[in-house]
Amino acid sequence: MRNISDTIARLAATRGRSVFSEPPGHTRFSDIAEFGSNPGALRARLFVPEKLEDGAALVVVLHGCTQSAAAYDHGSGWSQLAVEQGFAVLFPEQRRANNANLCFNWFAPGDIGRGRGEALSIRQMIEAVVVTYGLDHKRIFITGLSAGGAMANVMLAAYPEVFAGGAIIAGLAYGSASTIPEAFDRMRGHGGPSTAGMQRLLREAASHKGPWPKIAVWQGSSDDIVVPANADAIVAQWQGVHGVGHLPAHTEKGCRTTRQIWCDVNGQEVIEKITVAGMGHGTPLKTAGDDGLGAAGPFMLEVGISSTRDIASFWGLGMSSEKRTTTRDAKMVTAPATALQTNGLAEKPRVVRVEPQEQSQRPAPPRNSAVGITKVIEDALRAAGLMR
Repeated sequence: MRNISDTIARLAATRGRSVFSEPPGHTRFSDIAEFGSNPGALRARLFVPEKLEDGAALVVVLHGCTQSAAAYDHGSGWSQLAVEQGFAVLFPEQRRANNANLCFNWFAPGDIGRGRGEALSIRQMIEAVVVTYGLDHKRIFITGLSAGGAMANVMLAAYPEVFAGGAIIAGLAYGSASTIPEAFDRMRGHGGPSTAGMQRLLREAASHKGPWPKIAVWQGSSDDIVVPANADAIVAQWQGVHGVGHLPAHTEKGCRTTRQIWCDVNGQEVIEKITVAGMGHGTPLKTAGDDGLGAAGPFMLEVGISSTRDIASFWGLGMSSEKRTTTRDAKMVTAPATALQTNGLAEKPRVVRVEPQEQSQRPAPPRNSAVGITKVIEDALRAAGLMR
């Protein structure tokens, strides 16, 4: 049985191979300087493609430990896919002052509750970007790897009304740990709440009665940092709110993957679990060929499978607007609206202070005075209950 010091040693051994700064030639991001009170003291990085229609989707991407936002994007290819499909990508980024290994604090009670710490910072930056660029409140998605995957699950639990879907790669169940020793135990698959306890934690994370975001869970069968039992725990946690049984509706076998699917009473896929045979700890990539994305590196694993493309497809991001409308009308249920909509604030582009770093990037909306910019964002955040 591994102990905590052994796990730390193995993570430290890979730390020197990780990329903390901008990869060569990777200058796609802008920094969002103002997006609310930012109680979690996170950095907000944004990529907006030149061809972005009003009402485009937003994907929120959370990097893993020892990674930067730029390094994770360089590996996963999310901004590349955003150019192809015309959505915006927000990359919350951890700071060393918060966590020495650049991990999101997915287990810390002060950072994972609705209206607290890092979770509130991410929620605030989401709202600022959506309001600024006139994005679709009904098409906000979130994904992440490892600690970032666990933090993505935090956001899905704490703010389920915000997200239409999520994807958790080598992550952990919401609320399964509240201390560092517990976090390492859960990573190794030891201890933690019962299935009923985990489902209760999810239901009580927000006063939300549905509809719930659809969830994809990705896991390597040979992951010895966040062991496969954690993927099962995440699936079990979300089975409760989606009202699906323990056994999947059907299973699909590929060359290296096993995909298990759970469907709701209307036959819609609401949970999927993809296990990649023989893969260790990291994000599955396919970097070669016409449909290749990203680049292999530490925790970015070339296995001939693009999790980025598959996740986007599961969410329906490549779907035409006509097909999305038809699908929504047929189901008679849309993705959840945000508190901003329910408070009656009109959806239209607003201004946030953005510092562009790439000339070819779509420019930020025209600026007002600094005072006016701040007021617009703060008013929107207050209307959404995200700022006092």
